[in-house]
Amino acid sequence: MSVNTDRYQTAAARYFEAWNATEPEALGKAVAEAWAPEGGYTDPLADVSGHAQITAVIAAAHEQFPGFVFRPLGVVDGHHDTARFGWELVNEADRSAPVAGFDVVTLSEDGRILRVLGFLDRIPAGA
Repeated sequence: MSVNTDRYQTAAARYFEAWNATEPEALGKAVAEAWAPEGGYTDPLADVSGHAQITAVIAAAHEQFPGFVFRPLGVVDGHHDTARFGWELVNEADRSAPVAGFDVVTLSEDGRILRVLGFLDRIPAGA
């Protein structure tokens, strides 16, 4: 693990803040703070770039899973300009977590995300 752990922790915290923002203005601000303007997000269900498209993907996830929040699973690990971490999507009402995954992020010099490569480890049928 790198000695620059704070950089990876900060990037992951901003990432989760963006994924948990539900109000349009807060979501737009959180995405801009987490991602570089040219940043991108790719997982099995999406491949987008730029703040507007990333914001749209996050908003769509909230529409599909209302009342859910993204939570980190385990520790954030990183080296050089790359970090990785697990996450789960938790229902705030019953604490179930039907969706879980693992993301690898590449960071810019200022610590914002250039690219996310997301992997889905657990998804509900029909999602």
